[in-house]
Amino acid sequence: MMTSDIDQIARAAVAALESGEPVGSFSARYPGFDLDQAYRVTAAVRALREARGERVVGRKIGFTNRRIWVEYGVYAPIWGYIYDRTVFDLAASGDGFALAGLFEPRIEPEIMFGLARAPEAGMDEAALLSCMEWVAHGFEIVQSIFPAWKFSAADTVAAFGLHGALLIGPRYPVSKSARHEALRNFEIDLARNGMVEDHGHAENVLGGPLSALKHLVELLARDPVNPPLAAGEIVTTGTLTRALPVASGETWTTRFTGLALAPARLRFV
Repeated sequence: MMTSDIDQIARAAVAALESGEPVGSFSARYPGFDLDQAYRVTAAVRALREARGERVVGRKIGFTNRRIWVEYGVYAPIWGYIYDRTVFDLAASGDGFALAGLFEPRIEPEIMFGLARAPEAGMDEAALLSCMEWVAHGFEIVQSIFPAWKFSAADTVAAFGLHGALLIGPRYPVSKSARHEALRNFEIDLARNGMVEDHGHAENVLGGPLSALKHLVELLARDPVNPPLAAGEIVTTGTLTRALPVASGETWTTRFTGLALAPARLRFV
């Protein structure tokens, strides 16, 4: 693809955010649009969003949960940037989180990490854990600028990794001895208005949240246009359950088995 095509896709994606109007699939309009080209769009989108005052604060990993691959027709993990304007403290949303401006939003319960130092390619999970300052649980609200959630894998990358918002719960210091095995083996229930809608397991996200992080580190090591992770970044590791549609008036909660993190609660307005 020409650089001009990459720029056009990036501008169309950002324009959708600004206008609130969905767009058609980029891959349908640009035959041959693939993941390598989509990550060039990711870099171009970052430049556009930074130009309008947004600041990158980390990354989200998507499609780490193999259970949802067939549902969406995406068969490998992807990633996208998260920004200071899209990341919130879960506790601060106690009066309700507004869904206005999000495209067909869905909720994902996730494990998030805060990096004390930059992880490196080739690190095992124990070494990756030593790079963490904190671990937290919360929700990512994902969105699709493509109507009815119809897209290709490359489309999802170009459209911010489907990221809409990230709401982070209490941040706990990482204890290597206490958390390595727990992060591989916990289970979680996701409930809407008190009724369990789905059940998840740590292994759903590529074998565990640390495995998902390892995948991202290795992927970025081969990326010619986007930088590796840096100290201070937040990484959210992918949904532990199916991504479920949300609506105003609903209250969503989680409950863990086998992991000493606070459950999450979020009401939508």
